[in-house]
Amino acid sequence: MARRGAGTRFLLQLSLLLLLHLGGTLGCASVTVGSPIVPLGSAVTASCTIQRELCRGLEQGKVRISWMLDKKLVAGSQRQGPGGTEVSNLTLPRFNHTQARLWCCVEWNGTKQRVGMAEIRAGYPPAKPLNLSCVLNLSDYGLTCQWEQGTDSHLPTSVVLKCSGKPRPLPEGARAQCSVCRRSRAQAVTGCTPRGGHSHCTVPRRLLQLYRQMEIWVSATNALGTAESEHLCIDPMDVAKLDPPTLQSIQSIPFQTDCIALAWDVAWGTEHMELQCELRYRAPEDPAWALVTGIIGRAGTAQRCGFLFGTQYHFQMRCRRNSASALASWSEWSPGRNYTTHEKAPTGKLDAWWGAQPAGTRGRLEVQLRWKAPRQREANGRVLGYRVTLSPRRRGRGPPTICNTTHTQCNFSVPAGTRRVYLSAYNAAGESAPTEVVLLEVKGQPLAGLRAVPGDERSLWVHWEAPLAPVIAYILEWQQVTTEPGHCGECWQMERDGAATTALIQNGIKPFQRYNISLYPLYEGTVGVPVHTTAYSQQKAPSHAPKLHLKRISKSEAELCWEPLPVEMQNGFITSYTIFWANSITDAASTTVNPSLSSFVIRGLKPSTLYKVHIMASTAAGGTNGTSLTLVTTVLDDTEIQFLFLTLGLVFVVLMVLLVCFQKNERMKEQLWPSVPDPANSSLGKWVPAAVPQEPLQVLAAREAGPAAISTVTVLEGEPGKQPGKEHPALPAAPPALPRPYVRQEGPGEPVQYARVGGAGYRGQRLLPEPAPRFYENLRGRGNGGGGGAGDWGFLEEPPATFPLLQGLRIGGAEELHECRAD
Repeated sequence: MARRGAGTRFLLQLSLLLLLHLGGTLGCASVTVGSPIVPLGSAVTASCTIQRELCRGLEQGKVRISWMLDKKLVAGSQRQGPGGTEVSNLTLPRFNHTQARLWCCVEWNGTKQRVGMAEIRAGYPPAKPLNLSCVLNLSDYGLTCQWEQGTDSHLPTSVVLKCSGKPRPLPEGARAQCSVCRRSRAQAVTGCTPRGGHSHCTVPRRLLQLYRQMEIWVSATNALGTAESEHLCIDPMDVAKLDPPTLQSIQSIPFQTDCIALAWDVAWGTEHMELQCELRYRAPEDPAWALVTGIIGRAGTAQRCGFLFGTQYHFQMRCRRNSASALASWSEWSPGRNYTTHEKAPTGKLDAWWGAQPAGTRGRLEVQLRWKAPRQREANGRVLGYRVTLSPRRRGRGPPTICNTTHTQCNFSVPAGTRRVYLSAYNAAGESAPTEVVLLEVKGQPLAGLRAVPGDERSLWVHWEAPLAPVIAYILEWQQVTTEPGHCGECWQMERDGAATTALIQNGIKPFQRYNISLYPLYEGTVGVPVHTTAYSQQKAPSHAPKLHLKRISKSEAELCWEPLPVEMQNGFITSYTIFWANSITDAASTTVNPSLSSFVIRGLKPSTLYKVHIMASTAAGGTNGTSLTLVTTVLDDTEIQFLFLTLGLVFVVLMVLLVCFQKNERMKEQLWPSVPDPANSSLGKWVPAAVPQEPLQVLAAREAGPAAISTVTVLEGEPGKQPGKEHPALPAAPPALPRPYVRQEGPGEPVQYARVGGAGYRGQRLLPEPAPRFYENLRGRGNGGGGGAGDWGFLEEPPATFPLLQGLRIGGAEELHECRAD
């Protein structure tokens, strides 16, 4: 259903459009406006009339009229007009468009259809043309005029150049003064119309009246009005642009070498005219031209004085009609011509400055003399060289020359007592009067203060405080500060005004370079001690930042160092160094370091942590960052590491001492590590008697569990009353018969040998009570029967030397243990 409704609506709209187009909108609707062109910002009124019978499809139903200004809907009023028409009126109180279309629309079944349109334009009246000027071209005698159009009116504007002739010519004086005249009553004609929106055009020769006054003006017209420029009242020949004259020759007037005579000729076609000409000239170093006016005549010569000697000048000339008005055009400047005036011997004094020091032990004085080249006004030509003598020049013979050079400085030696030398300059015309240079000592009062500030990027203003003593002049020196030592011989100037407190340095000053400035006051009879300062004419951020180096690092500190930047790379006074550091966890930290320092210690770092550090060098004009330095803090401090190594060293030394002692001292070795023989490897196991009597073996009712089966054990007891470890006072002379060991063969293996163990036990220990004999014991020898005293056991025993753990035990039948002896 929705699709059907949409389709039905589209068909209705399409049918309405077809009906309107088939029926046409001519006569169906008419749109009228108060004025199609109105001043910008004014009100606009419009009316739209709809005739039902002429608009097919709108015969039935109510007609609703609406308005659109371009694409914007505007509201109007609607009423029913005569003859069944519908009328809608619209008023726009302020029309701010330069051009727009006003549409009248009808609404039918919810759609707006455009049935009428009116185009409206808005703008301003034409602006008054300004600065009208005209030039007559003598090649075709066409009068070309140009002007300034003024502001845009936003409306189609017609611009024409009009002119009219006057019946009678004006008097000569009035014609010379007339440029803007009253409106003429003569019939005006259109002289020319500019093309392509330009502001100039040319009036042809057939419309001009030569040698008579004509009135010329510009008229601009559009729908809102007309504007005219000021009317010019001129003779076309007065504004003729002549061809430039030609300079024939230039020469100096004899005996008056500061004057020249110039011969010139007029251009072709102007021989019959009375001309007014101008001459201009300048030397290569002059900033502007010098102008000579009031040269009147058809052709001829002109004279001019006041030129410098030995100077090259460039001359040019131009002309116009002498009777021309103030609006007349000058010809172009003629091609230039150069001329050099005659030379004359140099004049004036030379500015000189010196430095002197003793020359070893020969009684001589080394002098470095510098001077400024004379100005062109004083040089009077090209200076060929300079001469330094010890005395002034006299007639008849010249003094001996100690220096003759083409440069502006000279080093020479003079006797130690010399206080004056004489300096002169010479050219092709002669030599100047000598300038006396007094070699004064530098021991006068210094100035109280000196400072320098930038003038511009290539100059410096120097300010100082005048001393109390009268000053004759000041010597100002400046030297560029560089890594490599150097000296500029031209970098100085003399200020002859002793009352001056400022000076401008312009020679050899470069931006971003540091200069050392010195100022010497010249007193009567002495030279003051200089004062010094440094300055930049312009600063910027340093070209590079210093390179960081790691000097020392611990678990919480890092000492960094850097080399100062070369002065050429600083580009200004270093105001500070800023050091930045950060790890991968915390935010970056920074600190500002005094520019006089070249090292810094970062504290509060974390142990065993990686940090990135960089430095920024700053001037008053900006800063420059350096490359990043990566460092890792240690786990321990240097003190802790030293203590650890010291402790380990001490432990190592103690261990080595003990090891040496144990290797060298057998007693200590026996005390700490006794040598215990292995019974399994004892020599007792190899001793077996030749005949071993068989003893009856007791049959065990129940064999006792144990690690090994013991066949026979004989326990030997010592004498009653004998203390273990003590010798009996009376021993038998002959050793008793030793008890025989018993051997039991256990199967097919090797025989196992047993020994009798004396019951005395270990020496120095109390014997345990004798337990009852067990079933496997050998009962032989138990008790005290028999011979009392020693009996069968009466022998003297010594502890085996190689058996420390068996000290106190008596072992019988072990003849191989030679350490154990019987008494």
